[in-house]
Amino acid sequence: MNQIEKNSLLIIAGVAIVTMFFGLSAVPLSDPDEPAYAETAREMIATGDYVSPRIFGDFWYDKPPVFYWLVALSFKVFGDGEFAARFPAALMSALTAVLLYVSITKIFNERAGFWSALVFGSCGMIFILGKAAVTDTTLMFFTTAALLFFLHRYYWMMYVFMALAVMTKGAIGIMFPMGVICFYILFTGRFSEIRRMHIIRGLILFSALSCIWYYTMYHVHGPDFIRTFLGFHNLMRFLEAEHPGRTSFFYYIPVIIIGLFPWTGLFLQSIMASVNDSRIDEMRKLLLFHVWWLLVLIFFTVCKTKLVSYILPLFPAIAVIIGWYISYMIQKSRARDTFNSWAFGSALMYIFIAAGWMVVARRLPEAEFSGVVLGVLTLLLGFVAALMLVYYKDIVLAAWLHVLTGVVTMCVIFTFVLPTVADRFSVKTISVIYRDNCDLTQDIYVDRFLRPGFMYYAETPGIDLEPKSSDFSNALKHEKEKYFLVRGIEYRRFLKQHTEESPLEELAVIGDIYLLEQK
Repeated sequence: MNQIEKNSLLIIAGVAIVTMFFGLSAVPLSDPDEPAYAETAREMIATGDYVSPRIFGDFWYDKPPVFYWLVALSFKVFGDGEFAARFPAALMSALTAVLLYVSITKIFNERAGFWSALVFGSCGMIFILGKAAVTDTTLMFFTTAALLFFLHRYYWMMYVFMALAVMTKGAIGIMFPMGVICFYILFTGRFSEIRRMHIIRGLILFSALSCIWYYTMYHVHGPDFIRTFLGFHNLMRFLEAEHPGRTSFFYYIPVIIIGLFPWTGLFLQSIMASVNDSRIDEMRKLLLFHVWWLLVLIFFTVCKTKLVSYILPLFPAIAVIIGWYISYMIQKSRARDTFNSWAFGSALMYIFIAAGWMVVARRLPEAEFSGVVLGVLTLLLGFVAALMLVYYKDIVLAAWLHVLTGVVTMCVIFTFVLPTVADRFSVKTISVIYRDNCDLTQDIYVDRFLRPGFMYYAETPGIDLEPKSSDFSNALKHEKEKYFLVRGIEYRRFLKQHTEESPLEELAVIGDIYLLEQK
């Protein structure tokens, strides 16, 4: 029961490869984060400096270097482009699915490992953001590995992966795993575990692997690195909202509901079953996964700065809880009430998501047809899955239909939906228009939100234009000819504040991004 099955491993790898690598280059890099990481990796290669990250030619202390190194390596192997920029993130997500299968098989049984990996690999959050060119997928893999190695009592590997996590995204890389471990030991009373963890020697190993880069950066750049990296990019983001419109205490609740699609309808049921129906030894293991996802959720709920991708590290834990419950239902041949409650929960989720696709389609005219088709397809698959549960009482077939829903949804989104709305989220098209048709000797002022993407695609940094500031008006006071690249929201704000005739000519408008010229 606890042996790795070759066929299962091949299925997991196959599903992971399809969901993670399909559509990597279907759409341009989305502003502002993806092109920022890709451009930083590109500048590492151009300068030959792999220690001090930089962007726009200036040193940039946003993140440690591991993810930049991975993207730079990908650029060297595959060449510059969206596929190469996203390849490391997709690889890390696929490896997480394989790691879950192997590890959960050893911890519980092969069936639980199989379904945990499939749940993880087919949920919406992973096939959308799991392959985005951002650091969160790499952090997710390293923290997942660290916590699973803790459960297996491979403590030296636990410290190695925590060090890699810290080298990917800073202190959060050790805070999450150690926080989960500490609460887990506290709740289970297994304090003898502390003696076996080789804490002193383990921390020495951890420090040797993770602190060399930090020491080198401080030695080269001095206090400015500490103030910017620890002060602004870590402490201030926790204490102050970088995005004032995303401060709701309940911000991540809809993110989890939508991100778990198509498994949302089974989530609460899985939680209750893991508490009420698991054996004592299973409950002790499942407790770690509950502490894991709750700690991540609570931390980022309290954190003032909120981004959807921040909670990616909790999805492996939720996938394990749901995967364990599917395995439990298959083994116990659960009663009719279980089938009905799963069917009811999934039906509600499918209806909600289908309605969401249609609402979004109405707000994005270019994607209206594909959005309606996706909504109808979601309803159809949901109906068939519910039928399998209520009428045929076939848990395995119903679970496979959920996997199919996830994979089909991903294929439709990346083939028909995202390409039609790509210009709403990327500056690529208008950057190419500027590069090919404008006088490149003239100054161009670029909205700070768009600047990384403009730098990546137009290969020039432009002059920083801070949103909601007087930068726009001040730049216009200089009478020489120049260009502006701004989001529509900023351009309309400027027009409201200046009722006189605008001195700007609209050269191109793509996806509510304006290329303007001052004559």
